[in-house]
Order: sequence, then structure tokens, then C-alpha cells
Amino acid sequence: MQQIEQGIYFEDSYLGVTVGAMVFTHGVIAIDAPLRAEDARSWRSAMNNYRGGSNRLLVSLDAHADRTLGTRALECTIVAHQKAAQVFRNRPTIFKGLSVETGAVWETYSDAIGMRWVPPDITFSDKMTLHWGGPEVILEHQPGPTPGSIWVVIPDARTVFVGDSVVINQPPFLAQADFTVWTESLGFLLKEYSDYKIVSGRGGLAAPEDIRNLQKMLKVASEEIGQMAASNTEPEAIQDLATRLLHKYSASPKLRDLFATRLRYGLYQCYIRRFLPANVISQPDLEEEEQ
Repeated sequence: MQQIEQGIYFEDSYLGVTVGAMVFTHGVIAIDAPLRAEDARSWRSAMNNYRGGSNRLLVSLDAHADRTLGTRALECTIVAHQKAAQVFRNRPTIFKGLSVETGAVWETYSDAIGMRWVPPDITFSDKMTLHWGGPEVILEHQPGPTPGSIWVVIPDARTVFVGDSVVINQPPFLAQADFTVWTESLGFLLKEYSDYKIVSGRGGLAAPEDIRNLQKMLKVASEEIGQMAASNTEPEAIQDLATRLLHKYSASPKLRDLFATRLRYGLYQCYIRRFLPANVISQPDLEEEEQ
């Protein structure tokens, strides 16, 4: 558990995503949940060891399975964007996985199948402010990676949790990406939050160079997909683009296989969603499982 500012922490050692916690006099505001139930219970215990109030609230930065499958074990009220909440309406109560590999971390965890979803209790559309006996906490809708993505901003602590808007040393999730909106939000992040500590949803604290590298990657992906569409290239040719983009990341052989799957699936879904919408296979949970 690494301290960012007084009462504000993050942990990036759990399987799944980087999680956060804000310990205030009114209680604890958790950000995302570890994937494995045992890790979620360990995280809950770690938060309880700090002397905050007895209340506990969980903020889900999007609907992705990697950050929402473990929420049940945290046993608290859940807040998410209304578009993320819509994803849960199409889910069965018990997680059954997908018939296609997407490059998500949960696919490496055999016990993920059979876990029970917990839908959000509170939703919002644009912005929500929390007052829990500490500095003001602002939840902002920041679509780009998915329609329901949000950031958590703590202005007095000069800290912002950005979820999958920024990932470090791994490819992003692209199947629901809006390249234009996402790139603009990264520019906004670099400009308006230049003196903030930026906590990535996967990888811990992000440096400006991490954000710029992601901007470059999104630009290449968007431009090449556009060129493929203009030349009526078959979407299966996306494999070549995925291979070229994969070379930008260094990882173990096991992770490289996962990253390759993530890029192939995300780029393919982005291509057919943007340019061949009539051929897109209906997947109600795409916003989360695309990742």
C-alpha cells in the first residue's frame, strides 16, 4: 500500500488493476477492486487497518471485469457512471466468461468463472462530488477507453486516478475506444493536471512520457485503421497492425501472448465497429469484456 498524500493510497501488486483508497474521518473511499476474491478481502482488511470512519464506498472507474469481478468481496456501496451501469443490466448474475479471448487479465484466472456480479448502487451522468470528512473528491465522466469511463480527482491533494485512460508498459483496450475523445482527454490530462500525481488504472503512477507514448500509439492505430478502411482491406488483416504495435512493449512470453490477444481483439472490434457496423456481432457486455 503506497501513500500518495496524507490519507490517499494506491496498490499495484494485485492481479487485475491498480486499486486506490482514500481514508477520511467519515470513512474510506475505495477505487476499483482487486480481481481475486482473496485479494479483495486482503485489500479490505488493509483499508480497515487505517483509522478512518466506519463507512466504506467503492468507486468503479468503468465496467471492466478486471476491476468489477472482485467488488462483492469489498462489501460496500458502489458508485459508477450510468453508462457503465448499463453494462450490468445485460449480464447474468453469475459471470460465465466469453466465448472469445480478449486479452483481459481475468482470462488468466481460472476461478473468475462462476463469480457473482454486483451492480452499482449509485450512478451519475457528468460529475459527482463526495464530501467524506477530507478533501473534496470529484468523479468526472471521461469517455475514451469506454463510454462509461470516469476519473477520480482530489484537487487539494493534486492527485487524479484515471483508470484505463492511461495504462503503463502494456497495450490499451481498444474495442470500445473513441480515438478522438480519448486523445483529447489525454491532452487535457497533460495540460490541466501537469502538477498532479496521475495514478494509472494498470501500472501505478504515470509519468508525462507514459501519456505521450499512449497518445502516439492511439494516433498510429487510428490512422492505420482509417487507411485500411479506405482501401477496403479485410478486417482480418488487422493481425499485421497488432504485431507491429506489440513490438512497442517489452514483456515476458506469457504476457506478450496476452498483449497480442488484447491488441488483435481490440483493433478488430474497433475496425468493424467504425467502418463495418453491419458486420459487428452483438456482444452486450463488450464495454467491459473487450478489455
